[in-house]
Amino acid sequence: MARKAAPPRRAPETSPRRPPRRPVDVRGWLGGIRLSGFMAIMMGLVVLAAFVLVPTMGTYLDQRQQIAALAQAVEVSQADIAALQSQRERWKDPAYITTQARERLYYVKPGEVVYLVDNDLAPEQIPQDATPVSSTVEQTRTDWMAQLVRSVTAAGLAQTVKAPTIGVPDPTPTPSG
Repeated sequence: MARKAAPPRRAPETSPRRPPRRPVDVRGWLGGIRLSGFMAIMMGLVVLAAFVLVPTMGTYLDQRQQIAALAQAVEVSQADIAALQSQRERWKDPAYITTQARERLYYVKPGEVVYLVDNDLAPEQIPQDATPVSSTVEQTRTDWMAQLVRSVTAAGLAQTVKAPTIGVPDPTPTPSG
């Protein structure tokens, strides 16, 4: 197997569309910039102002966000307060109290008969029975007697803490040093 030699490279042709690149003289370009003392002082003041104002603006924006969040929290709290006040006004009405006692606690007036209806849901609202977990009984692979002994032993060795009773002295004597 003979390898084919790559064709020789041609020298880049200069096309009439693009003029050839000329090297840029950086020294000449920088030499054309003239800085006066006033210009240097102004540039220094601009840089100093940037260093001073950037953290201040960040702090300002953070504080504005916190103020907006707190204002929204105040609005939510005021809505909650209004809801609670309206609920308090409802509870001042004796008819509302009677209705709530009848509905929540099933209170009745003397002489009334109450009927509680079971299964009063529509067929689509009745909860469906869950499918059985398995159709066969499986045997466990653990020794139930060893598990029972371990459980009783662990329960007997557990340290429990009694809740302190207020006003009643502790019957267990405390060792005095």
